[in-house]
Amino acid sequence: MNGSPAAHDGTAIGAVHLKVSDLARSVRYYTETIGLGVLNRYGGLVRLTADGTYPLIVLEELPNARVLPPGRNSGLYHFALLVPSRADLGGVLKRLLETKAGFGSADHDVSEALYLTDPDGIGIEIYRDRDRSEWTTLPSGEVYMSTDPLDGKGLLREAPEGEWKGLPVGTKVGHVHLHVGDLKTAEEFYCGLLGFRPMLRFGPSALFTGAGGYHHHIGLNVWAGVGAPPTPDDATGLSFFTIVYPDPAHIELILRELERRGVRTEAKGDAYYFRDPFGIGIRLTTCGIL
Repeated sequence: MNGSPAAHDGTAIGAVHLKVSDLARSVRYYTETIGLGVLNRYGGLVRLTADGTYPLIVLEELPNARVLPPGRNSGLYHFALLVPSRADLGGVLKRLLETKAGFGSADHDVSEALYLTDPDGIGIEIYRDRDRSEWTTLPSGEVYMSTDPLDGKGLLREAPEGEWKGLPVGTKVGHVHLHVGDLKTAEEFYCGLLGFRPMLRFGPSALFTGAGGYHHHIGLNVWAGVGAPPTPDDATGLSFFTIVYPDPAHIELILRELERRGVRTEAKGDAYYFRDPFGIGIRLTTCGIL
């Protein structure tokens, strides 16, 4: 497919499905440290939520799972939970300090972010967006993003008083960031086929792509090395992430092109499952519920 139609402006990232080595340990981490709640337990899976209705993360225990050193394989670099406001992010920061959880932080100009690693080494970002009126557009038309020190004191001043109540209603999966083996191939797949548009090129090593003018729904990088091998199926990490397309006609175009390319797709319920050129699992649907 050359020149695929741009993804619908309402395109979003939905739930991420993670493979973990110890389900009980991971549930404790994501509820007590991250602040999600258990939506349900079914078929060996645990679905985690912020609003009691929609799952954001699905955890699956992988028997005898391998836990690989980070940054050596294509696969998940991190997934990112987007909170509604700066005060909400301040509340997360306050909680992390109270519990002495290890974390990193950055100001990306378009957003402010906290970074954590779960017990299996899976990367997590929790962030808040600045209003689009505050974003900087470069002469190239790209959205400027940086990595500057976070104003932690300012965040804490806005943190809500009282007992921590977990991540707020309105929290969603804002983006995923992926290690890939080749940036040109990744751009052709995610932009040329899936319809995301380049939003910022970070030299020859990373590309941030989005829909509807968003700074990025999918980040792509070769920081694990050009030609990095896929994450093995028996290792912890990402099983698949969800792309929610409001346009069924565009999904049909994508499915036809995947078939033409010989990419195997599997239909389950109202979703289609396939892998990108680096073995990363994708769930494509018009509905975010998993």
